[in-house]
Amino acid sequence: MTAAERGFDLAVVGSGIVGLASALAAARRGLRIVVIEREAQANGASVRNFGFVTVSGQARGAMWRRARRSCEVWREVAAAAAIPIVHTGVWMMARRPESVAVLEAFMATDMAAGCRLLTPAEARRRCPQLAAPELAAVLESTMELRVESREAIPRLAEWLARAHGVVFQRNTAVQAIDAPHLVTSRGSVRAERVAVCPGDDFMALYPERLAGYALTRCKLQMLRLADPGFRLPGTLMSDLGLARYHGFSDLPAAAPLKVRLANEQAGHVRCGVHLIVVQSADGTLVIGDSHDYGASPDPFSREAIDALILDEFRAALGLPPPPTLERWIGTYASAADRPVLIDAPHPAVRIAIVTSGAGASTGFAIGEELVSSLFDNREAA
Repeated sequence: MTAAERGFDLAVVGSGIVGLASALAAARRGLRIVVIEREAQANGASVRNFGFVTVSGQARGAMWRRARRSCEVWREVAAAAAIPIVHTGVWMMARRPESVAVLEAFMATDMAAGCRLLTPAEARRRCPQLAAPELAAVLESTMELRVESREAIPRLAEWLARAHGVVFQRNTAVQAIDAPHLVTSRGSVRAERVAVCPGDDFMALYPERLAGYALTRCKLQMLRLADPGFRLPGTLMSDLGLARYHGFSDLPAAAPLKVRLANEQAGHVRCGVHLIVVQSADGTLVIGDSHDYGASPDPFSREAIDALILDEFRAALGLPPPPTLERWIGTYASAADRPVLIDAPHPAVRIAIVTSGAGASTGFAIGEELVSSLFDNREAA
């Protein structure tokens, strides 16, 4: 008798990072798992992002703890599933006195574990190519890592199938759930518990339930640039990120910086632009991004927004951007009142949606919380 004929302990709907993380958490308990994916492969936010697993800058409390735990699991999984860790660490590069004040305030918190402040001279000794004359300080964090998302997610799925016996049913839409039965476009599936991980699809399953939350979507623009001819010391971020990442922006010291940025970089702030620069194994750079919120953001990229991203690259690094090789748009679920939504429409069903763009950074911890909620009757953090 096959697993499908016996039924499963857990059915996971969606094979993005939260779905795969839930499958991993269940597999580590020795459970029988099926992952049901409507596409031939995951094509949403989980493969369109930086692959940047960030800890420093996550909101104090549950999100910071989730990020620390997820980073631990990424390291374990990367070794087991042959997923290369392309580089580690992040440099928050400050060009303004107000930004330095934010970094100093952050260093006084418990979230500064694994971090230190570098002077411009120390930073340039490590990476002489950073030529911005306004560079005032760098916060170096050793907590982060980076994987290549478009490769890591498929490899993670392949490893779950190979090493843990997770069954994948692709090109299959789940049409209804009446636990323990799931009605799909390819027939019925039986599972004792169900984890629904729909990304930014709010209408396919439990739309009436999700309508009770103030969910919207965030559209972002990203680019891949040619190899600059040198290796970065880690992920690079700039002053604009200090006003967006809650671990920094929620500090009282961030208020003067927000005012200055609104005055000096109004276009960047209006378009939600901040700078993240990561480097791939082939030397190319993935950079971004912007933030445009709406129920159904249009699918079109705007040259003016790309220009703002490249302008911040030029200002933060003091270098002309290399040629652009690729451009793409991503969308993810967003909510103003919560970074993660975990809902229980039925005792045997949980819905999990990352509503803050931090799926790669927190997904493994959320998957553990989801499985614990389903099988141990524990509430998520």
